[in-house]
Amino acid sequence: GAMAPGKKITARIKRTLPVKGPQAPTLSELMRWYCLNTNTHGCRRIVVSRGRLRRFIWILLTLSAVGLILWQCAELLMNYYSASVSVTVQFQKLPFPAVTICNINPYKYSSMKDYLSELDKETKKALETFYGFSEGKSKVRRSVDEWNSTGSDFFKQIPLLKFEDFSKTATDLRSGQKRKIEGSVFHKDSSIVNSGDSNDIIGFQLCDANNSSECALYTFSSGVNAIQEWYKLHYMNIMAQIPLETKEKLSYSADDLLLTCFFDGLSCDKRHFTLFHHPLHGNCYTFNSGENGTILSTSTGGSEYGLQVVLYIDEADYNPFLVTSTGAKIIVHDQNEYPFIEDIGTEIETAAATSIGMHFTRSRKLSKPYSDCTETGADIPVENLYNKSYSLQICLHSCFQKAMVDSCGCAQYAQPLPAGAEYCNYKKNPNWMYCYYRLHEKFVKEQLGCQQICKDACSFKEWALTTSIAQWPSTVSEDWMLRVLSWDKGQKINKKLNKTDLANLMVFYKDLNERFISENPANTLVILLSNFGGQLGLWMSCSVVCVIEIIEVFFIDSLFIVMRRQWQKAKKWWNDQKRDRSGKTQQGSDLERQGHDNPVCIDEDLPTFNTALRLPLPQDNPLPRTPPPNYSTLRLETAFTEQLPDTLEVGQH
Repeated sequence: GAMAPGKKITARIKRTLPVKGPQAPTLSELMRWYCLNTNTHGCRRIVVSRGRLRRFIWILLTLSAVGLILWQCAELLMNYYSASVSVTVQFQKLPFPAVTICNINPYKYSSMKDYLSELDKETKKALETFYGFSEGKSKVRRSVDEWNSTGSDFFKQIPLLKFEDFSKTATDLRSGQKRKIEGSVFHKDSSIVNSGDSNDIIGFQLCDANNSSECALYTFSSGVNAIQEWYKLHYMNIMAQIPLETKEKLSYSADDLLLTCFFDGLSCDKRHFTLFHHPLHGNCYTFNSGENGTILSTSTGGSEYGLQVVLYIDEADYNPFLVTSTGAKIIVHDQNEYPFIEDIGTEIETAAATSIGMHFTRSRKLSKPYSDCTETGADIPVENLYNKSYSLQICLHSCFQKAMVDSCGCAQYAQPLPAGAEYCNYKKNPNWMYCYYRLHEKFVKEQLGCQQICKDACSFKEWALTTSIAQWPSTVSEDWMLRVLSWDKGQKINKKLNKTDLANLMVFYKDLNERFISENPANTLVILLSNFGGQLGLWMSCSVVCVIEIIEVFFIDSLFIVMRRQWQKAKKWWNDQKRDRSGKTQQGSDLERQGHDNPVCIDEDLPTFNTALRLPLPQDNPLPRTPPPNYSTLRLETAFTEQLPDTLEVGQH
């Protein structure tokens, strides 16, 4: 049915009113409507400003404000994951750390003679050949048969070599003959530059057992370093074949190492120490290891209330080629930490009293996304071989050991064994040394990927050490003190002790202040939103409602208009396609239906009833036509279904 006249008027009024939001036919009209109605004053000024210059200035100011908001908000987001560091110092009773003590010499030389006789003989021969050094003829020469033992094949494979003038010519220590050496040269010293007197350098050559042309040459600017490195290489090979129980017997017992012990002013003994066997340092002893479930603590600072021990070093039983310094090595660590004595141990000298003052610090970093640290190490794809709490060093050593087992088929002697692996030795793995040196070179150059995989621990404890040394015992007290200590040592020593065999060690808290360094998030979500609000209000006088309005207009309404336009285009294209597919006859009738220009109608004037009557009739296929008007309906009283209130008086007239 036809629309009622009242509704027609309402529709006409609606059409003349300004468009709202998604009803806008084009994007430009939507933007105009938005600028007139929004709370952000800049956008409104663009539309209502008169004159191009003023409008241009407002456009520039508004765009600058938007740019500043985006830049400031991006800065706020980037700094969201920043942390502030807080340091808390509190005075309290502190848990005493674990203190691990080792003799610098790992095994008694007298006990190791049977295992090392072949290697020592070879080393002495090297010293004699290269440096003319001899211990004299008092020692009985070994028979020729002994040279043919298992060790000598090994020494033939990796002899010490002396190079002349950096050339590829070397003198073999065993035969004394000169020979050409092939292979890439690796200098193990930090400096290869010699002092000018002698250009002779010593080293050894490692070759790939599977491919003898693949060789690496290791040279040293110092003969001392060369002989020690060469000795250690063969020493590790021998030690790898000795069972752990045997090695523990070959090293120092608690009775051997510890002479006296005091802690917190009270006497202590070997029962307070736990045996810990280190591959490179032999039997070490840990005070306050916490193995029995109790951890000692101290309530007073100062040297009187810490740990005080006198150690028996027994310098006469030192291996002359393996270690060149005398004394003990100690490390202060947490009960759950592995003591890396070889990496961070502190050396204690003999005939001296060494005081080690400690400051205790606990640190805690925030994990992801604030920093790239790990809480427990569970997220690191490296197996922890040490059975202790995670640390970066444990991860690096475990990663290298895993790579060693994968690449060389056996484990490196200085680190714990992975499951199912065994330590490298020349009999079973003739290629291990070449493989190990090559792998270690890759590890140092960060080519194994261990440094990339391993991360710092998020929380850790640290004891900062301050060391001071005094001569001990003093000249006046030396005599009686050494006699008493000899007596305490008992029947094992019949002679008076020598002061160079003793070391006095004190480990104590300098103060009982615990420093706690922690990271805290510098920002929270509330602070971030407040900062965003501040930026929007400052530059655009905008609020959250304004942001929602922007999202509605610029994203939802704009998308709606674009989709509507695309739909209309698609619909038109589809209708055109349908029209093209239908025949020419149908096309003609469509054109007639759509209408056509008629010469009777003059463009300048509006069509009238008379001009409509003069239009020619179509020849054939007449179109359905509107019936002629019923003139009785033109009377006003029947034009509207009901009388409008404002025309009542007119109706009466």
